[in-house]
Amino acid sequence: MNRIVIGVADLKISSNIEDMLITYALGSCIAVAVYDPMVKVGGLLHFMLPDSKLDLNKAKAAPAMFADTGIPLLFKSCYRLGAKKRRMIVKVAGGASIPDNSNYFRIGQKNITALRKIFWKNNVLIDGEDTGKSHNRTVQLNISTGRVVVKNSSGVWKEL
Repeated sequence: MNRIVIGVADLKISSNIEDMLITYALGSCIAVAVYDPMVKVGGLLHFMLPDSKLDLNKAKAAPAMFADTGIPLLFKSCYRLGAKKRRMIVKVAGGASIPDNSNYFRIGQKNITALRKIFWKNNVLIDGEDTGKSHNRTVQLNISTGRVVVKNSSGVWKEL
């Protein structure tokens, strides 16, 4: 099995059934895993922030950093390998509430809200999720099976 690590503000796609896409240390960030079982094409995005308007230059240089630029890029990248929107299975994890003194920033919640708005506008349903709460997560996507599993900070794995 080839383990392909997706860093923060990054995405990877694959059609190789030997690949396992994995991303670590999701706090307020969100992982979006997409998979087309017909052609065995999948992708994993690890975005940090909800809206690219926060920094248009960064969005241009690193579109995977933001929900509104990273999510469309993830889907379009999978389409180039033969995936079809109507067959895509979508699973999401992350968006934890990382405490700050006043809970002012609420980045995790803002990320979840941005993700839901983008999916709603584009008629995309979420097939499985593990979002919110206050713990870190690791997410992996098996390209051979489409299986998505999430490990919480206690080391417990669960399938989405």
